Amino acid sequence: MATKYGNAIVGQSGGPTSVINASLAGVFRTAKDLGYQKIYGMRNGIEGLLKERYVDLSEHIRTGLDLELLKRTPSTYLGSCRYKLPFAEQDGAVYEKLFAILKKLDIRHFFYIGGNDSMDTIAKLSDYAKDSDITFIGIPKTIDNDLGMTDHTPGYGSAAKYIAASMKEIVRDTNVYDMESIGVVEIMGRNAGWLAAASVLSRGEDCDGPDLIYLPESVFDYNDFLSRIQELKKRKKALVIAVSEGIRTADGAYVCEQNKGGVSLMDPFGHKLLGGTALYLSDFITRELGIKSRGIVFSTLQRCASHLVSRCDITEAYAVAAHGVRIAGLGETGKMTTLLRIGNDPYQTQTGCCDVREVANFEKTVPQEWISAGGTDVSKAFVDYAKPLIIGELDPFMVDGLPRHSYLPN
Repeated sequence: MATKYGNAIVGQSGGPTSVINASLAGVFRTAKDLGYQKIYGMRNGIEGLLKERYVDLSEHIRTGLDLELLKRTPSTYLGSCRYKLPFAEQDGAVYEKLFAILKKLDIRHFFYIGGNDSMDTIAKLSDYAKDSDITFIGIPKTIDNDLGMTDHTPGYGSAAKYIAASMKEIVRDTNVYDMESIGVVEIMGRNAGWLAAASVLSRGEDCDGPDLIYLPESVFDYNDFLSRIQELKKRKKALVIAVSEGIRTADGAYVCEQNKGGVSLMDPFGHKLLGGTALYLSDFITRELGIKSRGIVFSTLQRCASHLVSRCDITEAYAVAAHGVRIAGLGETGKMTTLLRIGNDPYQTQTGCCDVREVANFEKTVPQEWISAGGTDVSKAFVDYAKPLIIGELDPFMVDGLPRHSYLPN
């Protein structure tokens, strides 16, 4: 017997996070509780759906333990994609095929967990479906924290926690020997420096934290970079520098491109594939100053470290997904769920929603007033903003000394 809500389908898109599956759990559990009929999962996002690759999630998430294990599993349980949905006027056949599949599955509600490009997909689908009774809801996710209209994005808190914790360990390691050395730590962030800025959270009574922090929001200058290192070396033998992978010089060239002869590959959305900033700068330091330097690249570690997940982050990832299911059931469409901070002492948020068109293809960057005048540090205002997001832990389920994860066979 059909319910008032009908069938739903959920997909995951873009880069994974440590808590993206908590959002998937939030969609599934809330839909079940509200009486949604079938809940399908897209294999590899909308790209997989176009190939009719999907699963009935009820066949794989059967118990409360299954759900708790899913919440503690990093990366995308359903698989992801980086598929750029064309505009309907450019390729209407794609939309006709997609909506035929949705009709075949009797889908009433479509949920997509992702970042900027995923919200672009929701915007296009909801625009096309103006005469349809299908609701389209975006669930925010990205470690980059660059989605607008929400105080912060699920996924960021756990990545920030990993970065800050790892930075403390790197600082300890760098100071082991009584010798001159420099560690350059590369942290993800193309145009927004939220992740590199999080390295400041490592500072405390037991740790100096990074000596310099470089974000994409500020122009990078090689001569100033060397001058600051030389000045710091008068007081300290060992330095640690945090850099966003996307830092650029005044002419707009990425620093990492210097390591690639100025050539960069592109992803399907036209974004340059970055990487190599720390390795290039560490070689540059050694070459110019004759000081031992090492490049350290966190790479995907910062987005899959579920063993160090933030309880705050995983709770909010679940909450924004649950809210998305509830508003879809009320007939809302073309929306993205959001987090509104209503207090910092104590820290409190509430869920809301916004028009997804206000979010799609827009990147929220670190406010200039939160960046030091020299562009090499961040302010207390940033610390006050970010610190609550890393609070709390959720222990993994350990089996034979290692974390156990949910796994969906291909």
